[in-house]
Amino acid sequence: MATKKKKAPAKKAKKAKSKRKPNAAFMKPMKPSATLAEVVGSKPLPRTEVIKSLWKYIKKHNLQDKKNRRAINADAKLMPLFKKAQVTMFDLAKIANKNLS
Repeated sequence: MATKKKKAPAKKAKKAKSKRKPNAAFMKPMKPSATLAEVVGSKPLPRTEVIKSLWKYIKKHNLQDKKNRRAINADAKLMPLFKKAQVTMFDLAKIANKNLS
C-alpha cells in the first residue's frame, strides 16, 4: 500500500494593502512656542514634522548619548525645553506637545 502525499493547502491571495490614513489631529499645523521655535523654526508645523525637526537637530549636533542611544543630551538651545540635562527619546513627544499651541 502506497500512501499518497497530501498537497499543501493553496495560499490565500493577500488583499492589496491600502495606505493608512494619518490622523487629522497629528497633521494639523500648530504654532511652536518661542523656545521650541529656536530649534524647529517659527512657522506652524504638524506635530509629526516638529518631532522630525527635533531629531534632525539632535542628529546634526550629535546630542544622542554615546552609551545609551535612547538618551538625548541637552545643549544650550534644548535646555529651556528639556528643563534638565538629559531626557529619553520617549519624552520628546511630550515635550513637543507642551510647547505647541
